[in-house]
Amino acid sequence: MKLGEIYSYLDTISPFHTQEEWDNSGLQVGSFEDEIEQICLCLDLDNELLQTLSPHTLIIAHHPLIFKGIKSLNKALYPSNLLTTILKNDLSLIAMHTNADKSHLNRYVCEKVLGWSVLEQSDFVCVCNFEGSLASLALHVKERLGLKYLRVSDSTKPIKKVALTTGSGGDLINEIDADCFLTGDLKYHTAMEALANGLSLIDIGHFESERYFGEALREDLKNLPLKVIMSNSKNPFSYI
Repeated sequence: MKLGEIYSYLDTISPFHTQEEWDNSGLQVGSFEDEIEQICLCLDLDNELLQTLSPHTLIIAHHPLIFKGIKSLNKALYPSNLLTTILKNDLSLIAMHTNADKSHLNRYVCEKVLGWSVLEQSDFVCVCNFEGSLASLALHVKERLGLKYLRVSDSTKPIKKVALTTGSGGDLINEIDADCFLTGDLKYHTAMEALANGLSLIDIGHFESERYFGEALREDLKNLPLKVIMSNSKNPFSYI
């Protein structure tokens, strides 16, 4: 199957033009004329993954490997080392980042992972019902996401509605119409501002909330006449 045909299909289920201006989703390595034999879904790329893939594999990653302008290629350093391997091994790469956040990932985590019905969605933010204490909400989130620990900021307000943005959504707190906001990469001053405005926060982690990218997209890819495999990307952080 031609890469261009796959790209066109992806564009129908998660239009690339909906990505944010600062994003770089789309075709990153390859040609629309490339013949593709299988697809690999992943959150991020690493050299270990690339070494396992056979030629003519299309990688669909959530995070773009090429984000800023590349002015030189140092094959010893990221991301040039990975780009070199992709080209050497006859692989192709498409990134589906903020467009997939809006079309698939946030809703999937709410509905399929956390088990909630989405009341409304605006770009990156999904709003759901949850009535209870912050402690009960945190326990539910830990159980569903398989987490031992959570960072929380408690405004002490009763919780009736929660909002969620996977990945890093701290910059959105002024747009949140809910009692608690779930997102990752939360900063100290973001928490201070949220508490002053009566908004509780739960930091659900960047990797921890976005690792479902492959699952969220896999169902739609069943319509393609290709084998689809999923790679479990590694969290760059660990706890000691």
